[in-house]
Amino acid sequence: MLSLAEPERRELKARAHTLNPTVTIGTAGLTAAVLNEIATSLSSHELIKIKVMSDDRPVREAILEAICNQLNAAPVQHIGKILVVYQPNPDAHKIKIKKMPRHKGKKPLTKKQLGSR
Repeated sequence: MLSLAEPERRELKARAHTLNPTVTIGTAGLTAAVLNEIATSLSSHELIKIKVMSDDRPVREAILEAICNQLNAAPVQHIGKILVVYQPNPDAHKIKIKKMPRHKGKKPLTKKQLGSR
């Protein structure tokens, strides 16, 4: 399972906000056919939303963990019945993740300092 740093995860959450779910997992759960469809979608899109029809939160968390472990993907977000998964594709590499700017030895300005400018 891949892991993401918090700035990368934040950027991917923002990009996933406008996406619609590409794969729906029904009451049968995570089958081989569904896992194959998720792998195909990830290879072409890199970032996808998955809708899970189960009402049980621990089941949805187990499904997300199983998907990420079997496909070597990174979990981005789990809100309600929607799962967001990211798998970088070096061939396509459509998504560029911006690095957070670093301050060169300076502390960030406080609200009082920003207000006086």
